[in-house]
Amino acid sequence: MFNYKLTIQYDGTDYSGWQIQQNAVTVQGVIASKLETLTKQKINLLGAGRTDSGVHAMGQVANFSCTEELDVYRFLYSLNSMLPFDIAVKEMKQVPLEFHSRFKAVSRTYYYIISKSKSPFFKKYSYLIHSKIDVEKLNKLSLSFIGKKDFQVFAREMPDNGKTECEIKSARWKDYGDKIIFRIEADRFLHSMVRMITGTLLRFEKENLPAELLAQMIAEKDKKLLGATAPAQGLFLVKVKYGVNN
Repeated sequence: MFNYKLTIQYDGTDYSGWQIQQNAVTVQGVIASKLETLTKQKINLLGAGRTDSGVHAMGQVANFSCTEELDVYRFLYSLNSMLPFDIAVKEMKQVPLEFHSRFKAVSRTYYYIISKSKSPFFKKYSYLIHSKIDVEKLNKLSLSFIGKKDFQVFAREMPDNGKTECEIKSARWKDYGDKIIFRIEADRFLHSMVRMITGTLLRFEKENLPAELLAQMIAEKDKKLLGATAPAQGLFLVKVKYGVNN
């Protein structure tokens, strides 16, 4: 048996998220079907992050096993030629059999992009907000998220294992003129967690609510002050980190 790691980019606009679902077109489903056509084997494609419907990826990671050793260069070319234009496998390499894209990951990094003015080129890839945004205030509020905490209040659905503790390593907003980017890195994220955090931070900034109230909200799992979940099109899975051997 041979194990292969894929680094994938996709425009999530026309997909019902990453994970295979019945009666829905998903990124995982499309790639797995092409892998099965090429290998002539049943493929179990494992992804590092289950991005929601409409969410994009610049650095999604997945892996699959098959019984034959593949010519990686030729196989990658064939796979990309079969995939639609909104999905691209940027890298493929053989990895040890014990590598698992989800369970071996040590962190995931997401970007959330906000546009300050209308642009036909960013309509599908950012959240348009015309009102003034205080980035310095957002960064002060974001400090409440740093560390290992129970983030159940920011989970749209409970995970299968029932665990809602995550360790957020960094959460930082930066103004790039016409765009504002929120960068957040954690060991794991709950369902819709980044979009719910983004929307809540924007609410706290707009209503001038104190950071102490945000910390209290997390500790007490109080959903009353949740902001509107930020739209999917502004969110990108940018990077998945692994240990030195992966």
